[in-house]
Amino acid sequence: MPSLFRRKPADSDSSATTPVVTEEPPAERPRGYTPSKKELGVQTPKRPGAGRRPAGPTKPLTKEEAREQRRKARAEAAAEFRREGGPRDRGPERLLARNVVDSRRTVGTWFFGGALIVLIGSSQAMPPEIRLASNVIWGALALGVVLDSILISRKIKKLVRERHPNSGERMGSLYLYAIMRSITFRRMRAPAPQVNIGDKI
Repeated sequence: MPSLFRRKPADSDSSATTPVVTEEPPAERPRGYTPSKKELGVQTPKRPGAGRRPAGPTKPLTKEEAREQRRKARAEAAAEFRREGGPRDRGPERLLARNVVDSRRTVGTWFFGGALIVLIGSSQAMPPEIRLASNVIWGALALGVVLDSILISRKIKKLVRERHPNSGERMGSLYLYAIMRSITFRRMRAPAPQVNIGDKI
């Protein structure tokens, strides 16, 4: 009686289970055919999920929160402009012009205050003596601003030629930039002054 636990020969087992693979001839492909990544055996790598913020539902902002967010954004933009200025303030020549203006007391800082006094004093309701004094003050302020602007421009021209001889900055634009800064109150200047009054430039 044959045993139930008898093993079959290895040869017969391998011959029975080995499939026969027949290679099919490749199909005719049109000219200029580009094989896909799948045909070439290349897999597209998946994007790593580490370090990415989970996409969760965002809570809509209330009107008060949106208003507060806009206020903070405006305050940050104003602080950055006060600290670094805008595109017109870029360049070493502009920095030199700002330092020249900020290192001295300018008549122009009193220009707008004097203009307000002159405007009030020149009213027809004022006595003739006050109107005359207002006109004298206005003339003195205008003359002082002109003389101060000439001195500032001459100093800027000298320093730019010494320190930036190959500069392509237009001197007329640089003079106007410095003069406009000189007639602005020191606390309102942007970018903020980096030198103190009396410092040597």
